[in-house]
This record gives sequence, structure tokens and C-alpha cells, in this order.
Amino acid sequence: MAQRDALDTADADPVEPLGPDSLTWRYFGDWRGLLLAPWAGALQNMHPQLGAGVAEHSHFFEERWQRLLRSLYPIGGVVYDGPRAAETARRVRRYHDTIRGTDRYGRPYHALDPDTFYWAHATFFMLTVLVGDRLGPGLSEAEKRQLFAEHVRWYRLYGVSMRPVPASWEEFRRYWDRTAAEVLEDNRPARQVLDIGRIARPPVLSRLPQWAWRLLRRPQARFMRWLTVGLFPPAVRERLGYRWTARDERRLRLFGRALHHAWKLVPPARRYHPRARAGWQREAGRRPASAPPAETPDRNLPPVHRRRLPQHYVPDGSGPPGAPGLPGD
Repeated sequence: MAQRDALDTADADPVEPLGPDSLTWRYFGDWRGLLLAPWAGALQNMHPQLGAGVAEHSHFFEERWQRLLRSLYPIGGVVYDGPRAAETARRVRRYHDTIRGTDRYGRPYHALDPDTFYWAHATFFMLTVLVGDRLGPGLSEAEKRQLFAEHVRWYRLYGVSMRPVPASWEEFRRYWDRTAAEVLEDNRPARQVLDIGRIARPPVLSRLPQWAWRLLRRPQARFMRWLTVGLFPPAVRERLGYRWTARDERRLRLFGRALHHAWKLVPPARRYHPRARAGWQREAGRRPASAPPAETPDRNLPPVHRRRLPQHYVPDGSGPPGAPGLPGD
């Protein structure tokens, strides 16, 4: 009970942001997390309130890559912005203020409802766990408990209700399984996330001819759907009607081990998102603490007519992320 009371009142206390000694820093801003974007998006949208907010307030499906890539900056900033992390968290929270309404079943929703807001954060936490455990070196139970404690500290920065936050890693696993089995639903926003067969060419492949992308898109979509389904909680796979075999599981584990070893060949400066790289650089003394945070480039911004809407992250300017100072393996 004392631990629960501490969680309930945590947002009244000063919060020390996470730093480079944390496992969250090591895994959350890693580019391998992009492989889990459909996984996180589908699980978030399957939450009834969150899915309703996306259906009625978001233009995500009109600009998938741009929305995904720009969102990584403020979300990542809550982890990597150091002294500015709490300010970044408050800004992220404000983006959700006006996202409210009633869904088609007459159920009210609000993006800042404690259960809804925490579910989104829980998916980011579990994404971090999966990058380290399934796409990385693997995590011990002690490391998973450490990541859980760090995710509580991370969440406290938002200054929202701590009521939904489980008191331990073991309790979180029960919360995760219970939500997957009893709360998440098969809905249109989740299915749209998983419908990646016609997804546009990603910005990183902008020089690739469209005809070549059309050839690559179908096998790429099959692989991403397979990976996403494999990492879903079993109850979610069942609800969405997907089949997963022991052979699939062996292939997924083989893929994760191969990616982990291949990733060691990537220069450390290239393994992290620009906002994370800026954090590593600052902590290594290669970036002034007073330097502005790395912001999304203009190519990721929403259409001009939507940039003044309060739910959109649009930076005042976009500075170069700089060369990072990153740790080795």
C-alpha cells in the first residue's frame, strides 16, 4: 500500500530525468524500434478510447511516415532531453488537451484519461523491452525490473495521474495481459495500421524509383506484418484472427539474434534517432547543455493548414542534430 500511495502522489515531487546510465537510454532511441512501429500503433489503437481519438482527430493515415518520424522527436525528448525533459513532457501532454469526444458507440473519451494515457506509455515501455530482449542481446529479469522502474520515473515527468501505474514489474505483466485480453478491441484504426500493403515510400528511400518501391513493398509488408503479429500478446493475435506457429516463433528468434549481431556493425553514431544522439552528445560533453534540442526537419511537418492545431508538434526551428558521442556495446 505504501508503494501504491507513493505512485499516487509522485507527480507532486521533483522528478530526476533519466540519464545515460539507464537501460532506457540504451534501447528506446535505437533505430531498431522503428521495426516495432506497426506493433505499437496497432496496440495503441486497439484501446477503445485511444482508437476513437485517432479515428476522429488524427490524420495519421494520410501522412504515415511524416507523423511517425516527427512524433519521435518530442516523445524521445522526454527520455533524452536531460534538464529539459520535464518541459518536453509538459509539451507532449498539452498536445492531448483537446483530443476528446464521444465514439460511435456513445462512449466518451479523452486522450488524457489516466487509463488511456498510460496505455500509450505502456506500449512505449514494452517496445523498449522488446528491442533489448527480442531484437538485442536479451534481458534478464533484473534488467526488466530496472526498465520498469525507469519507465515509472519517465512517466512521472508528464505530471499526470499515477493511478493506473502498476507497482512492480510482475504486476505490470498482469496488467499487460489483462488489458490485452479484456480491454483491447478489434477496430478500424488498428486494422488501418496493419494495412501496410500500400504504404508510401519511406523518406529514406526517396531516391528509389517508384517502380522499384512497388516491387519491394509487398514482401516488405508481409515481413512487417509477420514480425508485428509475432510480437503481439497471444490474446491480441487471437482477437485479430492471426495464426502463429512454433516454426514462426523459431524464425522470429533467429531473426532477432541475427539482427543483434548485424547491428554491432553499425557505427554507434548511426544507431540512434537524432534526439537520442543529441542527448548522448550532450552527456559526453560534445554538445553544449544550452544548445537547442534536435528537432524534426521540415519534410516531416504536417500540411501548412494544420500546423496551428494544438495537437501537432511543430518546432519553431529545426537545428542540426550534430555528431553524437555514443557508447559502444
